[in-house]
Amino acid sequence: MGHPKPPVTARRNGVRLEARRQWPVPQTREEAIEAIAAIGRHQRERQRLEAAMNEELAAVRARHEAEAAPHTAAIDGLSHAVEVWADANRALLTRHGRTRSAKLASGDIGWRLSPPAVEVEGEAAVLEELQRRGLQRFVRVRESLNREAVLHEPEAVADVPGIEVVQHEVFVIKPYATPLDESA
Repeated sequence: MGHPKPPVTARRNGVRLEARRQWPVPQTREEAIEAIAAIGRHQRERQRLEAAMNEELAAVRARHEAEAAPHTAAIDGLSHAVEVWADANRALLTRHGRTRSAKLASGDIGWRLSPPAVEVEGEAAVLEELQRRGLQRFVRVRESLNREAVLHEPEAVADVPGIEVVQHEVFVIKPYATPLDESA
């Protein structure tokens, strides 16, 4: 049952069902049991391969991070040293503030402003103060449907257009698996 065969069809409630990717539809209980067992074997093998891949990726990442660490430290240290030098010579480099950058033989340096950002300390107190001053335009109020409440009381919204509580039947396969004894 491990190799694809021409499709076999089955019917459920008068609807023709065809196996995906040309896998045969079990025709007996025994074939269904074997198919579920095969699913379990394939799931376990896929998990084993995924774990092996993650182990290899972790080892590769660790090796490259270790190789890159001295370079990262050098970049950080040299960048700080150049910044200290540039700050000490800023007037000369920027022609007394007429420019914000300077071209050097090995690269450009410069000073840039970050985008404006709002920093808040004690947000609750700030919100209260904005409300007190009538500055509600700076307070965001977000309304959204509380879906959890609807699920708890579907009868209360049963006649509201646009709201419908739905439930779908999903077919589930859970192959049996026996974990290895960790004490072995």
